[in-house]
Amino acid sequence: MRAISQNTYGTPDVLEEVSLPRPVPGPSQILVAVRAAGVNPTDWKHREGGLFLDRLPLVLGWDVSGTVEAVGYGVTLFKPGDEVFGMLPYPYGLGSHAEYVTGPARAFAHKPAGIDHIQAGALPLAALTAYQALVDTAGVSAGQRVLVHAAAGGVGHLAVQIAKARGAHVIGTASGAKHDFVRSLGADEVIDYRSVDFAEVVQDIDVVLDPMSGDTRARSLGVLRPGGILVSLLPGTDPDEAARAAQLGVRVETLLVEADRAGMEAIADLVEAGSLRAHIEAAFPLAEAAKAHALGETGRTTGKIVLVVGSQDV
Repeated sequence: MRAISQNTYGTPDVLEEVSLPRPVPGPSQILVAVRAAGVNPTDWKHREGGLFLDRLPLVLGWDVSGTVEAVGYGVTLFKPGDEVFGMLPYPYGLGSHAEYVTGPARAFAHKPAGIDHIQAGALPLAALTAYQALVDTAGVSAGQRVLVHAAAGGVGHLAVQIAKARGAHVIGTASGAKHDFVRSLGADEVIDYRSVDFAEVVQDIDVVLDPMSGDTRARSLGVLRPGGILVSLLPGTDPDEAARAAQLGVRVETLLVEADRAGMEAIADLVEAGSLRAHIEAAFPLAEAAKAHALGETGRTTGKIVLVVGSQDV
């Protein structure tokens, strides 16, 4: 099979197309013929320095949308020919930037029939991150005030939609040029972080979702109401954060996304209800993975970048 691999860490140029043996599904695994796979910031972070993984050569990719090719012993949820989407177990179960990949059957759900593989391939990691942060961790409910930082980004634009689907009042931060886009997702208010200090204009927030950490994370504590929660997607750097949070009567959680069949089924339900859709910034053929990485690293993209496997209609 064709796959995108790297033998060293570095710039997008280290990525190359190689030929590898097609994997065989083990017990409780399925073999998926990949049709599309998202590219996420964690992909280029691992490419340039390993992050959680220190093994080379490395085939990146956690997002998967495709067709079940074969099932391993004990699998009852899927049959060959089923269309599925899901996230391989993060961080160690990677490898979707290839024509075929194996993964635990219970990391997948049936792909909603109303979306194509490009749309489905864009969703898993980012949507699961948003869902696990807002629903599983923060328990967002109707009437709550939710602040989503980087609301036009991969996780952020999905988080806005998930929070709205749960009846929250959603405030997003984004550059001015992206305000119309964020409002189109359902945001009730949008703040231009380049010209306005959100900490001066926002208050009484129940939930903050922060994919950026650093100074944004520190200032976000001050906008939470007592009993509120900040869910961060990156480690904190302030040694006094816990003490400050306790003083303010708020909670801070740092989330690392996990493979989750129940979460994928909830995401599929939102998609089928018309409440959730990924915005595709660009789709590249598998052989152009380096271009996808380079675009993502500009930090100027809106929504998601996807790799398309093969020339077939997806």
